[in-house]
Amino acid sequence: MLRVSAVLLGAGESKRMGVDKLCLPWGRKTVFEHSVETLLRSKVNEVVTVIRDSKRAVVGHMKDRKLKVVSNPYYKAGMSTSIRKGLKALDPRSHGILIAFGDQPSLRTRTINALINAFIRRKQGIIVPSFRGRKGHPVIFHRHYEKELLRLKGDVGGKSIIEKHPKEVWTVRVKSEGVVKDIDTWRDYRKS
Repeated sequence: MLRVSAVLLGAGESKRMGVDKLCLPWGRKTVFEHSVETLLRSKVNEVVTVIRDSKRAVVGHMKDRKLKVVSNPYYKAGMSTSIRKGLKALDPRSHGILIAFGDQPSLRTRTINALINAFIRRKQGIIVPSFRGRKGHPVIFHRHYEKELLRLKGDVGGKSIIEKHPKEVWTVRVKSEGVVKDIDTWRDYRKS
């Protein structure tokens, strides 16, 4: 059985909002706690959360054998530094790397499971969700792309790798808008 590890990115600066958006309330939890728990309920084998030290209290109380918490002191140098930190903490037995964003609390566990099931069937490549023709996140990369992910620089994610390997991308249509909704502004937060 193929194993999938999740890297949940949560070390960003939330510059557009002026406050740490991941610490905002989302129901009875914070946005980030909700994102962590959605992944923990899924079929991923582990969830590596990459955070700033100041956010340690947000997930420090969460106890789950699948959860690893990693600090990124270099977060100001961009998203690529968090991806690197997360990759270095992954279980070496994992075949797939699911990269998720902490600001997507509308994401559903069943959507994550649909992506994992697609990856297990495909056994290779890159799995990208799509909602009504719009591509979204999270994305699953086969471990084969790990070196390319480690070479990313600045405030970028895996988009350049997806664009570089179009024939290896498998788009999975999903029914949940959560794959294309994130919180970047107060308007996004209020609409969610």
